[in-house]
Amino acid sequence: MVHAQFDPTARQNLAIAAVGAKTRRDLSWQQIADVTGLSVAFVTAALLGQHALPEAAAKAVAELLGLDDDAVLLLQTIPTRGSIPGGIPTDPTVYRFYEMLQVYGTTLKALVHEQFGDGIISAINFKLDVKKVADPEGGERAVITLDGKYLPTKPF
Repeated sequence: MVHAQFDPTARQNLAIAAVGAKTRRDLSWQQIADVTGLSVAFVTAALLGQHALPEAAAKAVAELLGLDDDAVLLLQTIPTRGSIPGGIPTDPTVYRFYEMLQVYGTTLKALVHEQFGDGIISAINFKLDVKKVADPEGGERAVITLDGKYLPTKPF
């Protein structure tokens, strides 16, 4: 049976435990994702309390991290999503994404609507990828791909 949560506290506590185990075992997010067969972005989000994992993936992650059977069950529950509490984010990395949306959010909206019409980009039927690439001017650049299914608004 599928179970959902109404209070994010249990998943937040599990996220703290999972990150602690990841750190103690000196694992990368990619190494954790590799035991599941799922994408690193999805597994990371799941361990940070934003997605439910399929049973086999939850068991594999729990075994790798040394988490108990209760954690296996909890990793399979549908969470109460949202990882940024109210107000403007204060973490510099998260704030920069907030800033990007403040600056380019209306531009993205205008371009999506011009190319697709009235609708939204799904965050459910969605893929995320982060890559590090060399900057031709020196240093490194972050290439972040947000790949969501377009869902048109339907009159009713």
